Amino acid sequence: MADVIRVSAADFDVAVEYAALRGASDTGAIALFVGLVRDFGDRPDVRGLVLEHYPGMTEKSLAALVVEARARWAVQDVRIVHRVGALALADQIVLVGVSAAHRADAFAACEFLMDRLKTAAPFWKRETDASGISRWVDQKATDLSREARWTDPEE
Repeated sequence: MADVIRVSAADFDVAVEYAALRGASDTGAIALFVGLVRDFGDRPDVRGLVLEHYPGMTEKSLAALVVEARARWAVQDVRIVHRVGALALADQIVLVGVSAAHRADAFAACEFLMDRLKTAAPFWKRETDASGISRWVDQKATDLSREARWTDPEE
């Protein structure tokens, strides 16, 4: 199977994405991460958000992350689905799925892809609070710290 990278306003079905990762008879592990819109972010009263991206560049940057993950771990298939547009509380935002013969490769590659996606992919998030005010969200120190585990030789 081929890796799948999809950026879309449409929601995704986790069961469908999972089933697509089960293809090979030698698959021993599938690791999935699904991110959801939560009611807190930079502020404690988030009511929704809007995700924007740079079409073409976003998919290219995600594909480069997949190439890097494949160079580090023995993965079989990768699926990255990321939503854009207006999203409400509890909506699914992102799915990262990795299949591999062994769980260590699936877990590590999935975590790597999600950590790197948060800082390296061109997505921009604007949160709306309870009063209706929207604000752009800066990268979080925790996301940069998690990324450094994969990119900084001193970490």
